[in-house]
Amino acid sequence: MITFFGLFIPFLGTTLGAACVFFLRGSLNNKLQKVLLGFASGVMVAASVWSLLIPAIEQSDKMGKFAFIPAAVGIILGIAFLFALDVLIPHQHIDSDTPEGPKSKLNKSSMLCLAVTLHNIPEGMAVGVVFAGLLAGNTGISAAGAISLAIGIAIQNFPEGAIISMPLAATTSKSESFVLGVLSGIVEPIAAVITILLTSFVVPVLPYLLSFAAGAMLYVVVEELIPEGSEGEHSNLCTIGFAIGFVIMMTLDVALG
Repeated sequence: MITFFGLFIPFLGTTLGAACVFFLRGSLNNKLQKVLLGFASGVMVAASVWSLLIPAIEQSDKMGKFAFIPAAVGIILGIAFLFALDVLIPHQHIDSDTPEGPKSKLNKSSMLCLAVTLHNIPEGMAVGVVFAGLLAGNTGISAAGAISLAIGIAIQNFPEGAIISMPLAATTSKSESFVLGVLSGIVEPIAAVITILLTSFVVPVLPYLLSFAAGAMLYVVVEELIPEGSEGEHSNLCTIGFAIGFVIMMTLDVALG
């Protein structure tokens, strides 16, 4: 039961964030958006370190001086995977007027949704990998640690859901904006459930997969979230948001893990 709720906690964060379109008018204030982008970045970096990379290295301690290898290989593969998705899937970011990836006839709303969906894939994988390790037992992953990761990602998904749904309300109805915001997060529980179903294959290479998810999350932070938050004036607000998000996620993982 704890696994079921744990897998859907991040999706709940996205849904609640998308629901802001019904309660707030207009688009998010530019300064607030920068804080939220920084906050999401801080949460993802802290989660990558404490919830994914450190457990991956600890589980590889039998390799002695080479215990870093699974973490290093996993990070590189995770970054390469997200880079490939970035190149192969048409999408468009909130503050950009130019689509990325291959040419497509999709409308702007659909491509904005796809951009956030790309962000959510590694987060779903991260939650799924951690809970797969928890279910397998004897992997050094505690239930509290798994839940803390799910809660941390849910916290950063809340502003992400608002950031995707509220700008869309300017061109579509509030209901459609809400649905698109929710759909951008549905990939998380799907990716997590698929990972759980593959537990027997996941556990033998768990250190690599934990690091893979970390690498994918770091790619999103460095390639998209921080550049978007640092663009233009008041970039220091993104830095402040990053610090707050990092400290909150670190505290959750250490206190609950």
